[in-house]
Amino acid sequence: MTVLETRSIADQPRYDCRDAYVETLAELAEADHRIVGVVNDSVGSSKLNSFRKAFPDRLINVGIAEQDMVGVASGLANGGRIPFVSAASCFLTGRALEQIKADVAYSNTNVKLCGMSPGVAYGELGPTHHSIEDIAWLRAIANMTVIVPADPIETAAALRWAAASEGPVFIRVSRMSVPKVYADDYSFELGKAITVREGNDVTVISNGTVLWRALAAAERLAEDGISARVLSMPTVKPLDTDAVVAAARETAGIVTAEEAVSGGGLGGAVAETVVQQHPARVKILGFPEFAPTGSADYLLNRYALSPEGIAEAARQLLP
Repeated sequence: MTVLETRSIADQPRYDCRDAYVETLAELAEADHRIVGVVNDSVGSSKLNSFRKAFPDRLINVGIAEQDMVGVASGLANGGRIPFVSAASCFLTGRALEQIKADVAYSNTNVKLCGMSPGVAYGELGPTHHSIEDIAWLRAIANMTVIVPADPIETAAALRWAAASEGPVFIRVSRMSVPKVYADDYSFELGKAITVREGNDVTVISNGTVLWRALAAAERLAEDGISARVLSMPTVKPLDTDAVVAAARETAGIVTAEEAVSGGGLGGAVAETVVQQHPARVKILGFPEFAPTGSADYLLNRYALSPEGIAEAARQLLP
C-alpha cells in the first residue's frame, strides 16, 4: 500500500514539508555534484541553513532579486548544473514570471523551481504575500511541469523525480503542517492521479495542503452513507485526464478543492477536461478573489476549503 490507512486523517501528527525538502535536496546533492541551490535571501524561510553548511559552495544567494535568481539558475543549467530555485512562491512566480517564461520554459532549460510557503501560508501578511495565482500562471506556460505535493513523503518523491528528469519543473513546498497521506513506499509518477479513497457516489479531486481535508470530508460523508471517491492529483500539468473522465462517468459529479484561485488551476484543468470529454457536474472550490488578511486556517475555512465545506459541496452534487 502507498496510502496510509488511518482511523481519521485529522487526528494524525503534522509535518512541515520544508523539512522533507531540505533533507531530500541534501541527499540529492551528496549523490550528484551537479545539484545546486539558488535562493533570493530566503535561506532561513526555506530551511536551507543545513544545506548551506554542508555545501557552502553550492548554495547561491542572489539577494532580494528574483528575476536575477531565475536568470542565474538558467545559466547554471546551461552550464550543466541542476539548479533548484528556492523562494517564497508569491515572489518567485510574481516577480520573475517573465524570466520563468523566457529563460526557463521557452528555452526549455533544466531548472527546478520550488515555490516555498505557497497558497495562504503567509496569511497574516495579506494578499501581497498570498500565492494563490501561481498554479494558474505556470499552468498556462508551455513546457512547464506543475506539481503540488500533499505531504512530506510526496514532496521528497517529487524532488527526486525532478532531479532525475530533464526540463522545467515547478514544485510547491508547503510550510503549513500537514499529516502524512502516503506510506514510505510511495513513488511519484508524473501525470498520474492516486485514488486515496474509493467511492462511487461523488468524487473529490484535490492536492497539496487541502488533500487531507478532502479525506476528512469523505469521512464525514461516509457517516451519512455517502461514498466519496477521493483522487489525489499531485500533477496539475500534465493532468491525469483518464482519471478525471472516469470520475465523471462513474459518480454523480466532481468537487475540486485546492489552495489556489478557483479559475485556471486544478479546478480549471478538471473543468476543461470534463466539458470536452464527458460533461458532468463540477463544483470548484478555491479562492475567487484576493483573500483578506487572516490566519491560514481562517482563510481556508472562509472559502469552504475545510472538511465541512468540501463535504457540503459534495452533497450539493448528489441527485
